[in-house]
Amino acid sequence: MPILEDAPSQLATSSDAASRGLDRRRFGALVLTAGAGSLLSRRSALALPASDAGQVIDFEWVDAARDRAVPARLYWPNSSARKGLVPLIVFSHGLGGSRKSYSYLGEGWAAAGTASLHIQHVGSDETLWRGNPLLLLDRLDGAADEREAIERARDVRFGLDRLLDRSNPYHAAIDRKCIVAAGHSFGANTTLILTGAQVVRDGKLLEYQDPRFSASLVISAPPFYGETNLAAVLASVGVPTLHVTTTEDTIRIPGRYSPVQDRIDVFKAIPTVRKALVVFQGGSHSVFTDRSLRNGGPLNPLVKRATSEVALAFLDLVYRSDPHPLEDWSATWKPILATAPAPFPVPVRQMDRKRRA
Repeated sequence: MPILEDAPSQLATSSDAASRGLDRRRFGALVLTAGAGSLLSRRSALALPASDAGQVIDFEWVDAARDRAVPARLYWPNSSARKGLVPLIVFSHGLGGSRKSYSYLGEGWAAAGTASLHIQHVGSDETLWRGNPLLLLDRLDGAADEREAIERARDVRFGLDRLLDRSNPYHAAIDRKCIVAAGHSFGANTTLILTGAQVVRDGKLLEYQDPRFSASLVISAPPFYGETNLAAVLASVGVPTLHVTTTEDTIRIPGRYSPVQDRIDVFKAIPTVRKALVVFQGGSHSVFTDRSLRNGGPLNPLVKRATSEVALAFLDLVYRSDPHPLEDWSATWKPILATAPAPFPVPVRQMDRKRRA
């Protein structure tokens, strides 16, 4: 979801910290800023050339049953990055986004051999920012309602149907056992709906779970507005789930306010033990979007790169029963973490035994 936020204040120098008596959180941010350059120098660049990131293919799909356009962008890894069948992440953007949003994730995942399909939701996409500015609040309110949440889930299911259809040239190379739902903000709600979230309306259970998704990546999930029993809404979410947020991940849109604690509450309400939580130290709600300004200064590219990498490490845990990439990730990114993900128990594989020996 887009947010209405003030520009972050400029970070002070370390001498200012001493003289002004800044609290531990702000002083930690100063230390982080000083070390950001060294962390970036040890990581490859965020913007990957097309030859390294893979192919980018746009689809102009239309769901005739709903008379609704479903544009999509596929990030497909080059042959040099692929090893056998290709894992697939299906990504849902936040309010006001598009299929072009979150390109750093698509490029990063494709460079590592994982494809991602970014769905555009025409009822809550970038067109919200066009038209009469006096009617913007009305457009935002309509885009964030329950009906659009349902249509978003249908968009994702339709897009996945089209990609896996025999007529699509990429269908045969996709690993059907490794299809992941993912999204940011309103897209995180879409992801949860697709993996088991449900509500009761007029005595009827509404649910749109898609069993093809066997894991999920939930970035900055808002609460389910209007629902008072979060545990009941999420009771049927049973797939392994990675939750990602920051210590300053506050959502502010007209009529809806959501503090950081809501992200933690969503994580806690997921009933399965096969879940993990990442909390970055600092960074606004929109630090996970492609926007580079007003979102944490030197922290911004670090959070983006780390988010791309932690998703892949989590999938290694889920699909390869290998906790080491997630453990290594936590050690690498420790300077910017408030909470590191704890790997959940997985069967010990033969290769793990050899590594430990």
